[in-house]
Amino acid sequence: MSVLAFVVIAFMLTAYVLLDGYDLGVAAIAPIVARTDDERCAAMQAIGPFWNGNEVWLIAAGGALFAMFPLAYASAFSGFYLPLMVMLWLLMGRGIALELREHFPSAIWHQFWDAMFSISSVLLIVIFGVALGNLIRGVPLDPQGYFNGTFAFLLNPFSLLVALFAVAALALHGAAFLAWRVEGAVAVRARKLGRALWIVCAVVLIATSGMAIVTRGGIIFSWAGIAGIVALSLLLGYQGASARNNDRSAFAATSAFVVALMAVAAGTIFPYLVPAYPAGTGGISIYSAAPSPPALLSALVVTIVGIVAVCIYSTVVWKKMI
Repeated sequence: MSVLAFVVIAFMLTAYVLLDGYDLGVAAIAPIVARTDDERCAAMQAIGPFWNGNEVWLIAAGGALFAMFPLAYASAFSGFYLPLMVMLWLLMGRGIALELREHFPSAIWHQFWDAMFSISSVLLIVIFGVALGNLIRGVPLDPQGYFNGTFAFLLNPFSLLVALFAVAALALHGAAFLAWRVEGAVAVRARKLGRALWIVCAVVLIATSGMAIVTRGGIIFSWAGIAGIVALSLLLGYQGASARNNDRSAFAATSAFVVALMAVAAGTIFPYLVPAYPAGTGGISIYSAAPSPPALLSALVVTIVGIVAVCIYSTVVWKKMI
């Protein structure tokens, strides 16, 4: 059951990054591809029907982690408490910007909310990237399983490189979404930007994979190799679809790219939820962090039912809005 619970949480986090990832990516590139007030309005309206539902996956994943692996939840909050609090404020900031923008007719207020939307979204991507980088690298834990380092420890070169990669990857994902969903000059600029970003993603992916092998030694060599082959092939698929102006296929390629990266990240840390630093020294595993079997089974049943409900809701929304 512990393995199934790990897979369920990995699925929920992947769904969040996949779905809210294009929201965040649109916000990251909006100042570049949407240059007038009307164009920025069109970019926000493109994600307007979806962003609330997309963030449900993050909230649900946090609740599922608390229910199914409480020790890992406590350990994560002990080490990432400040970043998590900043993340919550940024999530509120981008939501406020999206909802209040059209309630203020002034152009100055529009520019203020647009800036808040973009800045908070980019910072969110950076925080998520730093967190993921530290999970792959490992964090120092005391004998009780709590974080035993400093905030400065989290801002290491590897985690910052992963954060840079996250910004590039989600910006590409957002560019593909805008090219598909918006017409006119915004779509043209999004396609042009995407054709530059996929090269940036490829270069940073190779650098990140190489540093991951150096950081974790032979532990993730095979997974890093898989990441490089699969992700690079998907980037090439995006480039081919974009060159043909097949925006739907290009967005499908970036979606598969994001899913592949999350799958590799999950496979890299398995069976640990919070790997210890230095690499190979253990950590909080799915077996040590799980509650009693009856409690884990109950949490699994409730979580899976919730996932089905969210999937049905998301499908209905997409069918109505696409």
